Amino acid sequence: MVHHVILWKLKESLAVEEKKQVAEEIKEHLEALVGKVPGLQKLEIVINEMESSNADVMLDSILESKEALEGYQSHPDHVEAANTYVRPYTELRLCMDYED
Repeated sequence: MVHHVILWKLKESLAVEEKKQVAEEIKEHLEALVGKVPGLQKLEIVINEMESSNADVMLDSILESKEALEGYQSHPDHVEAANTYVRPYTELRLCMDYED
């Protein structure tokens, strides 16, 4: 199994309500990839609600293999969701992939 974890910081230029809307859209569109992307077993988006955190959104996913992760990254539905709902609104992305 491969764990694919991402932390995003939303752009500071977004108002508080805009950040909430963007985070909800990220959640809706990325979680919808389960069942569409081969090998993607789980994908959960967590939206930060605690002031002690310095990230706004976390993606926590499990894929069946390294090959499945590669396929996920280039899958057209993932690319479209990332290009439409994530990349235009984020200023920082941290990623950690690991196997267990």
